[in-house]
Amino acid sequence: MNPEIPSRVVIATRESRLAMWQAGHIRDELKRLYPACEVVIDGMTTQGDQILDRTLSKVGGKGLFVKELESALLEGRADLAVHSLKDVPMTLATGLRFAAIPTREDARDAFVSNRYTSPADLPEGSVVGTSSLRREAQFRAAYPHVKIVPVRGNVGTRLDKLDRGDFDGMLLATAGLVRLGLESRIRLRMDPGASLPSPGQGALAIEIGADRADLFAMLAPLHDRRSSLAVLAERSVSRTLGGNCTMPLGAYATWTADDRLELSAILGRPDGSLLLHASKSAAILHGSDEVDLAEALGRQVGERLMEQGGVGLIEAL
Repeated sequence: MNPEIPSRVVIATRESRLAMWQAGHIRDELKRLYPACEVVIDGMTTQGDQILDRTLSKVGGKGLFVKELESALLEGRADLAVHSLKDVPMTLATGLRFAAIPTREDARDAFVSNRYTSPADLPEGSVVGTSSLRREAQFRAAYPHVKIVPVRGNVGTRLDKLDRGDFDGMLLATAGLVRLGLESRIRLRMDPGASLPSPGQGALAIEIGADRADLFAMLAPLHDRRSSLAVLAERSVSRTLGGNCTMPLGAYATWTADDRLELSAILGRPDGSLLLHASKSAAILHGSDEVDLAEALGRQVGERLMEQGGVGLIEAL
């Protein structure tokens, strides 16, 4: 017997413009699928939104963006939470699980500038802003003549700082700019070979209580198999390395025409003086063990990074 679809669903989300867009997108999809269901958005301010004067690596990591939302789920104040998957810790809180990972948006990093069409045009001493150690490490390695300055805040706040001349360029996620209708601000979508994305970048994750079979069934139509398996492989790399915000780590998986998943990963120093690379592919065929195969691929790539010197690098970080 199929679980009954609930008549009312409360979505927990951060209150940033991007997070509200993401929650609104899921609300609209649910209303399309279940017109009789009332879907309500409950916006919350998280610790990650409140602490803007320090980098995430110094205040507890990206998990600060999800803690309040998960508390709302566990306490029954919300039914589901919508996250940017790259902000979700590798291990979910006890009693929670992912119900769906919708089709992924463009996972690439974006170079944004009012003065230059690409990072290659930046002159000596140019100032580029980013909140990501991963982006910083790769950018410093490629453009050592550029000064990297940490920048926090939501997308609009960062672009305001760029527009008033505080920066010559900025590195942001393409997905966020596209979702906010700011695609025209992108000067260059960075090739993953030059700026490997963060695990899960561009993907949304819908989190629910582990015992909510009704919500799991309700959200099933929003789940995208290929996107899910790709990001599970990427997150498995991070989990293998004990990934956190103090670690410049990138992982990105893509599908080939013959149903193979190709996974690449990097681990480095924030100053770009060392970048370790590893990659591997595996056949991921439809079946009950496909999740295990994707996660095994991630572990193998993570282990290759460890073998290349990742253990010492992580200890130093």
